[in-house]
This record gives sequence, structure tokens and C-alpha cells, in this order.
Amino acid sequence: MRDTSVRLLKLLSLLQARRDWSGTDLADRLNVSTRTVRRDVERLRELGYPVRATQGTAGYQLGAGASLPPLLLDDNEAVAVVVGLRTAAGGSVAGVEESSLRALAKLEQVLPSRLRHRVNTLHTATVRVAGTGPVVSPETLMVIADACRRNERLRFAYRSPRGGETVRTVEPHRLVSFGRHWYLVAWDTERDDWRSFRVDRLTPRTPTGPRFPPRQPPDGDVAAYLSRRLSALAWPYRATVTLHEPAGAVAERIWPGMGVVEAVDEHTCRLHVGAASPSDLVWMITSVNADFTLTSGPAELADAFRAQADRCLNAVAAATSPGRR
Repeated sequence: MRDTSVRLLKLLSLLQARRDWSGTDLADRLNVSTRTVRRDVERLRELGYPVRATQGTAGYQLGAGASLPPLLLDDNEAVAVVVGLRTAAGGSVAGVEESSLRALAKLEQVLPSRLRHRVNTLHTATVRVAGTGPVVSPETLMVIADACRRNERLRFAYRSPRGGETVRTVEPHRLVSFGRHWYLVAWDTERDDWRSFRVDRLTPRTPTGPRFPPRQPPDGDVAAYLSRRLSALAWPYRATVTLHEPAGAVAERIWPGMGVVEAVDEHTCRLHVGAASPSDLVWMITSVNADFTLTSGPAELADAFRAQADRCLNAVAAATSPGRR
């Protein structure tokens, strides 16, 4: 009986690892006959696993069922799921917190003691700073995601941050999770241009519209487009500098939300940044610790760079003066 249980787990693992298996391949991997494979498949079906027979190849396929049977996870996969659920419990989607905690409680009940110890060790050694921000409903996310998948136009009421509400019609491209906000990047049919929309400010109107041929994403990278657009919209002062290092070398020095790095060639890249003042721009650009050339920016930025340079030179001169010990 123990050998049969072990074989069933191995069979389930094989079916989860690959979409289609022939009965002969499974028999070879399990070192049994194809008749034994058929019996084991029937046992899995009795346990609730929807194993389908594939036509024409005398094979098997693990399908999605109406009920969720036990999952087969290795140690690292189980820990990853627990960590993911605990992270989602403080997320930005309404209702996910409660669902995540329920799923977490069920999973931790069936974890082996060695895994419970690993998970609890990580949990007790970690402090999570709860974020603040608007939440979105999963229903809204699903309506938008479905319209993106089907390439169907989407109509929605949109609340402007300055007040007022308009009805927009767009060709949705992608949902982007940025910080604690969700954004829809879409082609605005009335403005004939790409736009980004905060999901917590929109209310979908059904039904969705006609289908459309998909467009190439803006700038070839929807995430970079959104980062650049948010930087441009949020700050009164913006600048672009050419860094005399390749993009890959400086990428790790750019923290999230600081700006957008754009590769130029194998030796240089551009950094697009925004800030509340020219002096803040100086601080952000020089914090990258790379030689640079100012490409564009407000007129006050050059003066702010000179003032910072004089400040640094004066500090060095004072530190090396003869009267200072």
C-alpha cells in the first residue's frame, strides 16, 4: 500500500510538471506497466484530480477541476506560497487580505513541522511596514484584465483628481501594479494617444465594446512608459542627463520612483528625473555617482549645480586651510 501511495504522488508530480503524457512514457518513468498506470489514474480521479484522457495519443492530461484537490508542493514551493500569501494580506486589492489569511491558515495546518519552523522563523524575524493607499476591487481588475485579453474596447467613468467625472473609451493594453497603485495603460480613442488611468478612480461600464487589433506598446515597454509618464506628471521640475556609463551599470543605483534609465549605447545612458525643486534634482542626479552631461532641464538647474559645486569646494577649502588642525 505504501508503494502504491508513493507511486501515486510521483504520478501526480509528473502530470503537474508537463501538460501531456503518453501512457507509455508514464509507465517508463514509473517503471510499471501501462495497465498499472491506468489503475493509478483512476485512483487519482477518485481523489478528485481531473485527469483527462487525450484523444489520438493514448495519453493523459491533468485538467482544471470544479473543486481544488490537495496540491503537491516541494519544500521551497510551500514556503514561497506562504510568504506570498502573507505579503498579499497587506495588499492593495480589496478583499484579498481576508482571502489570503484564510488560505494561509489552511495551508499552515498541513505543513510538515520542519516547514512550519522555517516559515515561523522567517515570520518572527521580519517586520513589515504597512503601506497606505487606495484599494481596488478584484471585480474591476478582472473586467479590465478580460478586456485586455480579448482585445475589446472598454468604457468607464473616470474621476479626475481635480474633480469632475468623464466617460472614456479606450483600447486597453495592460494593467500595471506600481507601488500601491494599479494603473491601466490604454489607447484613448478620443484623444488618439496612449494614456494611463488610476484603476481606483474608474468604474467600468458594461458591456465592453467591439474588438480591436492590438497595438505595439508605447515606447516598446509599457512599464518604462508608465514610469516616465508618472515622473512627468508628478513633479514641477524635470531634467534629463546623459550618464557616461552603460545602463546596466547604473540601474542598481536608481531606486524605485527616482526616474527612468534609457540606454543610448554600450557606453552611455540617459536618466530622466523629476523633483520638487532644482536643488532636489541636483541631489538626485549626483547621488547616482557617475559622470554626466546635462541634456535638458529648467534654467534654474544650472545655477543649482553651480551653487552645489561652490558649496563642496568651499567645504574642502575650509577643511584643508593652514589654520585648521
